Amino acid sequence: MQQLIKNFIETTNAGNIDGALSLFAPDAIVDDVSVGDSFVGRDGVRLYLDRFFVGYHTVSKLLSIETIDDFHANVRLDFTGDFGHETGILKIVLNSDGLIERVDADLD
Repeated sequence: MQQLIKNFIETTNAGNIDGALSLFAPDAIVDDVSVGDSFVGRDGVRLYLDRFFVGYHTVSKLLSIETIDDFHANVRLDFTGDFGHETGILKIVLNSDGLIERVDADLD
């Protein structure tokens, strides 16, 4: 889980959407309360990453990982970009293949 989270941060910080997408299940869901929308499937996740990570030049820094079990973790991140500075949490759920099945995201 920790390596997957580090890979997610590295790929999104580099603007490598294809690399980040390789970490997601084909039917993954990103539900981001702070933007008021859900993004479904790899096409939806691609749109989310392109709009909110690449589009805003977002750089994420890991603050903490709370591992709940083999499939669930709460990740606190520090975000900087064209929007300024925010902190937030990603509640990550993995599937049995070790791919991201769901992310519930919210800014503090």
